[in-house]
Amino acid sequence: MSRQEQQARGREGVRRTVSRTLVVLAGMFAFAFALVPLYDVFCEVTGLNGKTSNSAQMLVHEEVDTSRMVTVQFITRASAGLPWELDVQTRQVRVHPGQSNEVFFTFRNRGGDASQARAVPSVSPSEASVHLRKLSCFCFQEQRLEGGERLEAPLVFQLTRDLPADIKTVTLVYTLYPVQPAQAAVSPRRPRKEGDSA
Repeated sequence: MSRQEQQARGREGVRRTVSRTLVVLAGMFAFAFALVPLYDVFCEVTGLNGKTSNSAQMLVHEEVDTSRMVTVQFITRASAGLPWELDVQTRQVRVHPGQSNEVFFTFRNRGGDASQARAVPSVSPSEASVHLRKLSCFCFQEQRLEGGERLEAPLVFQLTRDLPADIKTVTLVYTLYPVQPAQAAVSPRRPRKEGDSA
């Protein structure tokens, strides 16, 4: 075999290796891109990682378990760079499983410009997420506030009677994340200016 043939074979081998590497990289990128939605579906189906439903659930008229009380705590926070605040009027409530409950939250845009955000919930302990029914929640859609405006929004929820007896406290954490205007499905509620009466 001549030197030129060896060089041609070597170049062909390099081309094959580069082509295979590019195909593998494209496959890895596609898998990584698809992993987030697949993980969200997995968490929603199984209730793992404290993920809760993104749509309203039906109120189940079941007998209230008056023999048990469960403490429900609410924690709110905003992601870095978002000039919003999210506060809850009542940080903690004690409820009976099977009972529907309502808690009010207040959004405030402390910035000077209009912006949009979404409150993303998580539940702890994670096994409690399958026993939490959100009948009405501001977290189902994005919120848009002008600079200086505020919005009060309710969370109506119910813990099911089959919540495990060893769960005495359930913590709901709502984290505000910015939403780009092109992505937002804006809330139809009209926000109030800071200082308006509630």
